[in-house]
Amino acid sequence: MKNCDTVPTPMVEQAKLKLDLVGKPVDHTVYRSMIGSLMYVTSSRLDIMFATYSGFDLTVYSEADHAGCHLDRKSTSGSVQFLGDKLVCWSSKKNNCVSISTAESEYVAVSSCCAQVLWMHTQLTDYGFFYDKVPIYCDSKSAIAISCNLVQHTRTKHIDVRYHFIKDHVEKGTIKLYFVGTEYQLADLFMKSLPEARFKFLVEKLGMMSRET
Repeated sequence: MKNCDTVPTPMVEQAKLKLDLVGKPVDHTVYRSMIGSLMYVTSSRLDIMFATYSGFDLTVYSEADHAGCHLDRKSTSGSVQFLGDKLVCWSSKKNNCVSISTAESEYVAVSSCCAQVLWMHTQLTDYGFFYDKVPIYCDSKSAIAISCNLVQHTRTKHIDVRYHFIKDHVEKGTIKLYFVGTEYQLADLFMKSLPEARFKFLVEKLGMMSRET
């Protein structure tokens, strides 16, 4: 690896990936287990808790592209979940359905993100942490409007019923949707390739270590 050339980002802009028929699945639990161990240490070591404590608020970002896959025109959803300022969970997954609009793809993404939040909410409740109106940040005002409107309109009635459960949790107050500008959408990293400046900005905001540091 000594003679290898470095690159500023892991993927070039506008890259179109083909189906990998020989690739092996990656174990993504290793990084998460390391973060969990560090969080345990910072909570149990009283001498370093003050210096490392950043709160335990659950904060979520949800993002999606529209028809990004050139093979089947399905969209990709990305999400990140923070406890305090620590990134503890993330997702980048192609949707199971084809969306006919950007608003629909964002709505499907935020609904899937809500399911992850509910799982985390249950786990944290077992440990004595209670949350109301967990904030989910989305950069689509249309998707937020659909999620907060209990009335089914003609433009949304074709969407699979499983994605509409988010409306129930918005009404119950389990979650609360907030609009965030695209430039501050931290889940942007998980659904498309980015230019170097944008990539480094998000890496820093996510609390990840860049190559230079």
